[in-house]
Amino acid sequence: MSRVQQLSDNLQQAFSARLESNVVAHGEVTIEVSSKDLVDVCAQLRDVQKFGFEQLIDVCGVDYSEYGSSEWTTDDSSSTGFSRGVKPGVNARLRFGEAPAYVSDRKRFAAVYHLLSVANNQRLRVRCYAENDELPIIPSVIDIWNSANWYEREAFDLYGIMFEGHPDLRRILTDYGFVGHPFRKDFPLVGHVEMRYDPLQQRVIYEPVSIDPRVLVPRVIREGGRNADAIEKTPDSAAEGKNA
Repeated sequence: MSRVQQLSDNLQQAFSARLESNVVAHGEVTIEVSSKDLVDVCAQLRDVQKFGFEQLIDVCGVDYSEYGSSEWTTDDSSSTGFSRGVKPGVNARLRFGEAPAYVSDRKRFAAVYHLLSVANNQRLRVRCYAENDELPIIPSVIDIWNSANWYEREAFDLYGIMFEGHPDLRRILTDYGFVGHPFRKDFPLVGHVEMRYDPLQQRVIYEPVSIDPRVLVPRVIREGGRNADAIEKTPDSAAEGKNA
């Protein structure tokens, strides 16, 4: 049994009913817990010796609206790039005031935690969905890992996810007075306003954005890639040796 599978089995044994999912894919373990169980599960992941995840590497916000939809005709990458867009009217071209129709059975917003155990040489991904799409709230883990401070502020700034219990939840990347959350799928790629220096007023002024929205990067779910076959043929022992 590989070390990755052993970690997955240990997690299932320790948390059982509190795990909403426990998946091993691409040599990594991803578990999903509800917001009510997040803090307790994370505390045990840090404190229980066989887990020992003493480091929080990152907290990433995710907006799952339109997950998997695309303007592009392919869902695979190649050495020559992607095919041309075929649906010019999807959300990547939204203007200010427009809103997408979010139709999905899954919750819209989630926080994803990337954990590292130096002592056990293991990594783990933990995902937690916000229960309310209109006002996404997830408990803060700052009392477990201090590094969550800036990471949670970043997810709040870019996605509008509220981290309950955070002592100083405010924007960290966008400008003062910024409107909206720029990584949400319903935020226009061109933004809401543009700024320039006005020589007559001798100051920087803000104006409604004037450029036309367009899509340059495809939003696709890539199941494979040019190196997928080589990765599949790599023995577990060789992969473990790289992590030793």
